Amino acid sequence: MADRHNDDPQQANCECANPSSDLRLDRRTVIGCGLVLVAGVAGAAAMQQLMPISAGAADEDLAPIAKAYDAETAQLTFVVDSSKCIGCGLCVAACKEENRIPGETQYNRTWVERHVHTTDGKVHIDSPDAGIHGFGAVATAPGVAGKKVAAAFFTPRLCMQCENPPCVSVCPVSATYSTPEGVVLIDESRCIGCGYCVTACPYGARYVLPAGEDTPLGASGVADKCTWCFHRITRGLEPACVEVCPVGARQFGNAADAADPIHASLAEHPEPLWPEYGTKPRLLYLGPLTEEA
Repeated sequence: MADRHNDDPQQANCECANPSSDLRLDRRTVIGCGLVLVAGVAGAAAMQQLMPISAGAADEDLAPIAKAYDAETAQLTFVVDSSKCIGCGLCVAACKEENRIPGETQYNRTWVERHVHTTDGKVHIDSPDAGIHGFGAVATAPGVAGKKVAAAFFTPRLCMQCENPPCVSVCPVSATYSTPEGVVLIDESRCIGCGYCVTACPYGARYVLPAGEDTPLGASGVADKCTWCFHRITRGLEPACVEVCPVGARQFGNAADAADPIHASLAEHPEPLWPEYGTKPRLLYLGPLTEEA
């Protein structure tokens, strides 16, 4: 059973430990370790390189295709390692900048959650401001104060790019569709903002854009979600969140390419989140996961 977050600060009681040399963190002691500052320094160079390549840039300003792939045979795969994530929030910031996502914290194509398991068998989840500012020693999930922590870790979240996407089947105007590569996209010129897809997504990865000019393609009142930075990956680039992650917690690649580094992660047998939904996610997880109803 998971208790969802609110804005009231609650103290999560766990001890700090020094990170190992490869920045893998002990998930039992990750809260309060103060590594957000370390991540900010480590990721600064990556952010500087990333930001000039934005969704709103002209085609001639974008990097050329680095490695082409056959859209019909590609097996695009995204692997998230929650044992590596330090909750720095750089991925959330990079996504907003790259894709012109509104600055309000309720609009996010990707976000980071902190999962705190207490010895009474409860799971407490918080995600203050979607994790964009990192996490401090004080958890904001209700019910965690005074409890003994058994385990704690960060879980990055984004669109699962399902092979069997319910969002596609419920769209009444066929605005949501799958590309030959299997990436689920939204045709903003067709979307009527009904929100059926938002309700149908079991992973909470969709939302409706607010009115305003600061939107991915300038449209408002239409559905939006993570596209794995489709405008980047089709040019041979990594998604923005992958490129900026200072600890390699996010990995992206083409499993159909035997030389792709993604195979090293796939060899560790990553698992989908909530496979019982039958959506067949292309996004897979290594490290600890929280079972939720």
